Amino acid sequence: MRIDIITVLPEILDGPLNNSIIKRATDKGIAEVHIHDLREYGLGRHKQVDDYAFGGEAGMVMMIEPIYNCINDLKKQRDYDLVIYTSPDGKPWKQKEANRISMMNNIIILCGHYKGIDYRIREHLIDEEYSIGDFVLTGGELAAAMMCDSIIRVIPGAIGDEQSALSDSFQDGLLAPPVYTRPAEFNGWKVPDILLSGNFAKIDEWKEDLAYERTKALRPDLLEE
Repeated sequence: MRIDIITVLPEILDGPLNNSIIKRATDKGIAEVHIHDLREYGLGRHKQVDDYAFGGEAGMVMMIEPIYNCINDLKKQRDYDLVIYTSPDGKPWKQKEANRISMMNNIIILCGHYKGIDYRIREHLIDEEYSIGDFVLTGGELAAAMMCDSIIRVIPGAIGDEQSALSDSFQDGLLAPPVYTRPAEFNGWKVPDILLSGNFAKIDEWKEDLAYERTKALRPDLLEE
């Protein structure tokens, strides 16, 4: 899978995309992540990528021409399954989206910045828009990094134990049950006896029950969905 990210601040993405699971997946050739500095498509001597908003709106707006030229250049090189825009008013990013998109070949993620992007880009160049929460970030770079992580980690081979990703929270619409490791007792705090019983059928039943109880208590909205 190939992910192309368009941004005005590529340095923000260096750390998140060059470590841990994403780094291992790219080293294995399971995934590719390419960062494109939008300023390379900027206009004029100063490589301008933003301008004042029509109508007197406060804040700067990302211009249409640099974004159009960058996306157009990428599309000349290969076919893309999806062009995504990270936006606070997009659809909530959920595990099912990461699972679906992980099966695609090539996608583009456009990171918003400043006051946002010229709306004509959203009308004509963007396929889907996503938000990682009901809050505003300085730019979409951190959102793009989080989306990349959630997509790449479920691609077969990205994680050594593929079953681990399948048992994560949200994969089955529930939060994950509690997990424990050695020692079995510390400071008088004990691991539940069922987990030490060796009865895996009962352990699985316990995990399912706890997953449901935790979801009901902490995220009842997931059960409604």
